[in-house]
Amino acid sequence: MTKTDESGAAAGTLGGGPRRRRARTAVPLPLLLPGAVALVFLLLPLVALLVRAPWRGLPSLLTSAEVWQALQLSLVCATAATAVSLVLGVPLAWLLARTEFPGRGFVRALVTLPLVLPPVVGGVALLLALGRNGVVGQWLDSWFGITLPFTTAGVVVAESFVAMPFLVISVEGTLRAADPRYEEAATTLGASRFTAFRRVTLPLIAPGVAAGSVLAWARALGEFGATITFAGNFPGRTQTMPLAVYLALQNDPDAAIALSLVLLAVSIAVLAALRDRWMTAS
Repeated sequence: MTKTDESGAAAGTLGGGPRRRRARTAVPLPLLLPGAVALVFLLLPLVALLVRAPWRGLPSLLTSAEVWQALQLSLVCATAATAVSLVLGVPLAWLLARTEFPGRGFVRALVTLPLVLPPVVGGVALLLALGRNGVVGQWLDSWFGITLPFTTAGVVVAESFVAMPFLVISVEGTLRAADPRYEEAATTLGASRFTAFRRVTLPLIAPGVAAGSVLAWARALGEFGATITFAGNFPGRTQTMPLAVYLALQNDPDAAIALSLVLLAVSIAVLAALRDRWMTAS
């Protein structure tokens, strides 16, 4: 072995082992055909949306009063729901990742339940809990005069219910990957547990919090079932973009397509924001 080869081998060893080139694998035909069909099945509706989009009339459609109301309300409510998810979800994720208590696995399962629960069922559950005659809602109404269903605040509540699990899962996974010894070292130096979390742990998990926030915001923006069940569909008050798409599809298909394009652009932006987290090959 020459000196150049030896230095190259040593450099490869120091760098974590020699780099292995990915060999091209021949794709079996029984796998290629279903995979291609699946790809076409997933992309065809999106392509059809772009082909049938009223591009010439798009500016006037997106600047109409009704569409602008739905856009503005959606952005405000999704942002508010993300803020609620951050305030409540980050502490919950820390409890699930850093503490031991009886039934923690069961609690984690309950936290992730809204991910698989049909949104309409979530809306019904919110009505039974926070409605005017609900388990908690009746006390909110009689004691404080607070009524959440069919209000803008109800939209935020419904979106927070379905979006918060995305943030909790993302932050909990980041917390489990972070080294807890930094937090323990801060406490041994006299910092309280909350100060250690705020000054040490939170900066470490900031990428996970950001990714979870983006996911929660996108999920809140696209929420339909729980919102229409719990908050209704009142223009200017509870009619968000997905609800406006559903309503416009019956009366003005071009407006429905225009709003759908906005939601599609938001989804692509979310994927672009998370490309380093999910879309890079390991």
